[in-house]
Amino acid sequence: MNDNNKKIIYIVAAVVIAAVIGGMAYLLWDSIETKKQNEMLKLENEQLGLAGEYEQLNTEFKNYENQTKFISNDSLITKYGEAKDKVEKLLAELKTQKITSEKRIKELRNEIATLKSLMRHYVAQIDSLNKENAGLRKENSEIKQQNRKLSNQVSETKKKNEMLSERMTLAEKLNVTGLKLTAIKSNGKEEKKLKKAKQLKVSFTIPQNNSTPVGDKTIYLRITNPEGALLGGNGSFEFEGSSIPFTDRKTIEYTGEEVPDVTIYWTINSTLTPGQYRVELFADNFRIASRQFQLNN
Repeated sequence: MNDNNKKIIYIVAAVVIAAVIGGMAYLLWDSIETKKQNEMLKLENEQLGLAGEYEQLNTEFKNYENQTKFISNDSLITKYGEAKDKVEKLLAELKTQKITSEKRIKELRNEIATLKSLMRHYVAQIDSLNKENAGLRKENSEIKQQNRKLSNQVSETKKKNEMLSERMTLAEKLNVTGLKLTAIKSNGKEEKKLKKAKQLKVSFTIPQNNSTPVGDKTIYLRITNPEGALLGGNGSFEFEGSSIPFTDRKTIEYTGEEVPDVTIYWTINSTLTPGQYRVELFADNFRIASRQFQLNN
C-alpha cells in the first residue's frame, strides 16, 4: 500500500472517529437537556400541586377566621395570625415566581405540613370551646328554667300571702247591721213627710267581731240626695289615697262586743226633694256600709 492510500485511510478513519465522537457528544448533551427539561417539568408540576395545597389551606384559614372570638388563648391567636400570613406569602410566591430548586419544593412541603398541624390544633381548640359553650348554654338554659320555676313559686306564694293578708284585713273590718235612714220631727219622732222633717236620723248596730282591733272608732257618714249632691259638709277624711268630704261623723268606743243603736243626726238646713237617698258609712279606711232609701213628701 502506497503512502497516498495510507493517508486516505487515516483521513477517513479520523472523520469517522470525529463523527462518532460528535454523535456521542450530541447524544450526551441531548440526554442532559432532556433530563433538565424533565426535572423542570417535574418542579413545575410540584409547584402547581403545592399552590393548590396552599390555596386549600388558605381557604380553611379564612373559613375559621370569624371564630377566633371563641379562642381565649392569646398565644394561639398570635400563632394562627402568623401562620395565616405565611400561607398568603407562600401562596403569592408560588403564583408569581418559578421555583427551580428541589430543595425549595421540599421546604415548602415541610411548611405545609407544619401549617396543617397548626390548623388541626386550631380546629380542635374551636371544637372543644364550641362543646364547652354548648354545655354552658345548656346549663344556663336549665338555670333559667329553674329560676322561672322558682319565680313562679315565689309569685304564687306572694299571691297566696296577699290573699291571706287581704282576708285577715277584711276580717278586721267593722260590720254594720240594721242600717236605717229616718226623717224625724223636732221632738225626735218619725216624720212621714220629708218637707216637714227637721232632721235625718241614721241608725245601725255594730255586731261583735273578735278580729277587729278594739279602741275608739270614728265613723264617717255621707248622705247624698237624689241628684247626687252631698248633704252637709263638716270636713273630709282620707280614703284610699283621696280626701273625701262627709256629712257628719261619730266616735264610739269599740271593745269587740256588739254596739247597738248607734245613731248619727243631721239637721236639715235646706229644702229636700223626694227620691232615692244614699247612705254610706266609713271607718278604719273601709266602706262599711252603702244603701239607698226612698224618702217621700
